[in-house]
Amino acid sequence: MANQRWPFPDLKTLMAKASPLRSGDALAGLSAGSLEESVAARMALADVPLKRFLAEPLVDYDTDEVTRLICDTHDAGVFAPIAALTVGDFRDFLLSDAADAPTLAALAPGLTPEMVAAVCKIMRNQDLILAGSKPKVTTRFRNTLGLPGRLSTRLQPNHPTDDPAGVAAAIIDGLLLGSGDAVIGINPASDSPVVIGELLRLLDEIIHEGAIPTQACVLTHVTATLDLIERGAPVDLVFQSIAGTEAANASFGVSLSLLAEAREAALGLKRGALGDNVMYFETGQGSCLSAGAHHGVDQQTLEARAYAVARAFDPLLVNTVVGFIGPEYLYDGKQIIRAGLEDHFCGKLLGLPMGCDVCYTNHAEADQDDMDVLLTLLAAAGVTFVMGVPGADDVMLNYQSTSFHDALYVRRLLGLKPAPEFEAWLVGAGLADEAGRPLPPPSRLKLLERLDGL
Repeated sequence: MANQRWPFPDLKTLMAKASPLRSGDALAGLSAGSLEESVAARMALADVPLKRFLAEPLVDYDTDEVTRLICDTHDAGVFAPIAALTVGDFRDFLLSDAADAPTLAALAPGLTPEMVAAVCKIMRNQDLILAGSKPKVTTRFRNTLGLPGRLSTRLQPNHPTDDPAGVAAAIIDGLLLGSGDAVIGINPASDSPVVIGELLRLLDEIIHEGAIPTQACVLTHVTATLDLIERGAPVDLVFQSIAGTEAANASFGVSLSLLAEAREAALGLKRGALGDNVMYFETGQGSCLSAGAHHGVDQQTLEARAYAVARAFDPLLVNTVVGFIGPEYLYDGKQIIRAGLEDHFCGKLLGLPMGCDVCYTNHAEADQDDMDVLLTLLAAAGVTFVMGVPGADDVMLNYQSTSFHDALYVRRLLGLKPAPEFEAWLVGAGLADEAGRPLPPPSRLKLLERLDGL
């Protein structure tokens, strides 16, 4: 073994071999064949100059619009001060006191997703937590998300038949427990425009009748949202799942031009009281491989490339649905925890308002204890938002996530609060005290009276 040599013929291969083990890369035949090869790849990757990622695209420029987006929007002037660094040097810089929030915000346009994916691969989990906690990304629609000392939640009131009464009951349950400041977002069981329109009107009525400083979203395909906008539906945010290659996005039925069209349509509605961040994107490691569109690139790097797509559209929220795609791509709790920290770090470094659906499917080798660990680590790392699902069990999508009570736990543990406008509403509505703690049931009746009959 002392004379063993490990060939890494190109940057794509080196990146894949340097990735911490995960089942998706093994399924694709990209993983290192041994721990020794993995360590050798990380050592070699640490010596790679950052500027090499500009000269050697991992996915062909001529055939992939995501690669063209990354290359054509790269800010060479911003990149210049770190252009001489290697990946290892960049890691040292990110962990130093020189890498503070203003510095990282200014640097973001000079970073490509491949650069941040590379440095991620040579970092320990504690490195990802510390470095991921530094960037501060603030977005606004009807409230302000991403401020220091804040942890927001998406209230996810899914129902297996899209029953309005069931959805409304879950929304009230979440609001009573301080959830919903990031967005009240429904995954519809139906793709019927009539049903989706009814859900949008229900959310709009609840928000306006309750004078709740938050935003709503029904997570349907972008083309359906465009159609609903044309029909006059009350659309706050445009949702779409995205990925890191043109072919994978095509499998979702989207392109960069379609996303641009949808953003312009939503901006034209002028429904944001405080800001115009109108896009909500979801991603997940393994989506490109699942679509047969990974081009031999490892799944963590492709996930980071999806963040370049998101960044181009100035979103309010970006959510990595980390364990949802299943054990074929992230096998167990250890792999899910690592992937969640990677995704948060890469997204924040690229300037995105990163959230995480801390979740797993029931056939994965993971449990709620693993999710407790990831939730706590992400909150310490400054994640923008997490999910609030009744009982942490999504009865429509059939997977396990985090509950309203889980968000209360981590807020109390780390002294975090919801978005300031939402916090003030909770106090004013008698749903929380000045410390942000939920108040007992009698004081909650004001909200129930407001929403009675919806």
